[in-house]
Amino acid sequence: MKENYNDRKVFCLSGADAKDFLQDLITNDIAKAEQGLSYSALLGPQGKFLFDFFLFTKAEDIFLDCATNTSDALCQRLMMYRLRRKVSIEATNLFVTCGLGQAPAGAMADPRHPEMGWRFYGEPIEAETVNWTAQRIRLGIPEVGAELLPDSYILEMRFEALNGVDFRKGCYIGQEITARMKHKTELRKGLARATLTKQVPLHTPITADGKEIGFTCSQAEGDALIYLRFEKANGTIMANDAVLSNISTDF
Repeated sequence: MKENYNDRKVFCLSGADAKDFLQDLITNDIAKAEQGLSYSALLGPQGKFLFDFFLFTKAEDIFLDCATNTSDALCQRLMMYRLRRKVSIEATNLFVTCGLGQAPAGAMADPRHPEMGWRFYGEPIEAETVNWTAQRIRLGIPEVGAELLPDSYILEMRFEALNGVDFRKGCYIGQEITARMKHKTELRKGLARATLTKQVPLHTPITADGKEIGFTCSQAEGDALIYLRFEKANGTIMANDAVLSNISTDF
């Protein structure tokens, strides 16, 4: 069976200024995309999440793999920042196939976690069927729309652990707030994994002894990623009539 990511769109950025253009915008060092697949994000001026994507290079071109439902908005944002730089942004027809196990020739390792397998760009190829939501939950990997929301801060979404941010690369949009969170504060909110007694709607409020402390995110096979205030996770923890247990930030 062909297991793939039909919900992905791949753009090609080319031109003399393409690398410098992205380097000034994104959370990771563009040089990493020359060594394989790289994971990164684009933030707003206040350091909040806008888009996440994968990057890789071929010759002088940079390829950007993003969620289809955010691709138009991402392209518009990049065009807004382009100004007079020599950068061309074009959609490609590359198909994204993802899999675990032995990687086919030309595939690249998912940079977020070794157990997220590989990604192949080209024509659709065969890959084993994988419950990617369950895999993400087990490994603590967020997805746009479920965990990655417009109010998200990427460090609360585990971007450092997922190799999605470089603290040595220099300035980018939202860099100051991200660096301050890294060096001057202790994260009091963020992603955790939990077991639920039953499935509940996405973003159902989580309460501890009747007080709201977070909300549910992705769910699969009785487990879930949740966003919560860590110090408030005491007592009886509920999401609607589901009981949460085995709450952990160890992934």
